[in-house]
Amino acid sequence: MNIEDIRQYLEQIDREKLWIIYIFAIVFIALLIDLIQKRILNRVQKRLEQTSNLWDDALTHALSKPLSLLIWVIGLSVALQVMQIQAAEIVREVGIMVAIAWTLTRFISFMEKNILQQKEIAGKAIDRTTANAISQLLRISVLITALLVILQTLGVNISAILAFGGIGGLAVGFAAKDLLANFFGGMMIYLDRPFDLGDWIRSPDKQIEGTVEKIGWRLTVIRTFDKRPLYVPNSVFTSIAVENPSRMSHRRIYETIGVRYDDVDKLPDIVKEVKAMLTAHEEIDQSQTMIVNFNSFAASSLDFFIYTFTRTTNWIKYHEVKQDVLFKISEIITGHGAEIAYPTSTLHVPEPIQLAGMEGSGQTA
Repeated sequence: MNIEDIRQYLEQIDREKLWIIYIFAIVFIALLIDLIQKRILNRVQKRLEQTSNLWDDALTHALSKPLSLLIWVIGLSVALQVMQIQAAEIVREVGIMVAIAWTLTRFISFMEKNILQQKEIAGKAIDRTTANAISQLLRISVLITALLVILQTLGVNISAILAFGGIGGLAVGFAAKDLLANFFGGMMIYLDRPFDLGDWIRSPDKQIEGTVEKIGWRLTVIRTFDKRPLYVPNSVFTSIAVENPSRMSHRRIYETIGVRYDDVDKLPDIVKEVKAMLTAHEEIDQSQTMIVNFNSFAASSLDFFIYTFTRTTNWIKYHEVKQDVLFKISEIITGHGAEIAYPTSTLHVPEPIQLAGMEGSGQTA
């Protein structure tokens, strides 16, 4: 073997292993481009965060991860072309579509978050339920569109799928009737708005009570007052009554107070003064119904009741107002020399009653 044969042999080896060098170069270039775009995007994000425009912030955040995916997908497709694999074009098209769909869904999510935060900082009214519903609908629309485009790229006949949808839809609908019932139940919640995020709700038909944390397409998450999460399928709300105390205009104080029968002559003045106290109370709404009346001759007391409404609907403040009212009623009763009644029994003993065993001694009770 002469020198020329050795040179030809080495050239043949180089040609056979040249694709390895190409692959290495492609991976290196993709890695370099990814690092450069991350540094550039980070600097752009820091500058845009100082502006008041919400759209550019959401766009830069949405691009961060999908852009890296796009770079590596293009690098992978080029590597597949070097290796003369026919799937390179399909991989590139599918990867680009996935990156676009991922960017759009992230952009929608960041826009929802930014808009809600801006309104909260500005002290404006926030309709979180509607914002969440619109955001979810947009994301679902993007995902369905991307899925159809990807299927068409893979050579699947979309027309045949849509034509089959009529028959297949019936079968799927029957198999997933509970899921669909929950979905349409969620739609009814979004449209009828019986409650919003943060509302305190309860149902007299079911053991459901707590604060609404999340309204999804399938489930509504309620945080009970002992801090347990309660997951309620949306279809349940189409068949039960729901109370929403968070939307109360006032809170009611309805209490019955009893005084002793010995204080019957003082009761009219007590009732009159209690009503005057409620009329002068700054936390009692005078535009609402107010009743203070003697009510009944009870077993151990003369009962009168108060029926009035507070200005506040806050649960804690309401109980503070109610406590103040009850203390003042107690002071009024005491001030008239009367007492609040408590259950008593009067025993009338006929005279004389002789105790058994005492007949001979002549003692009586």
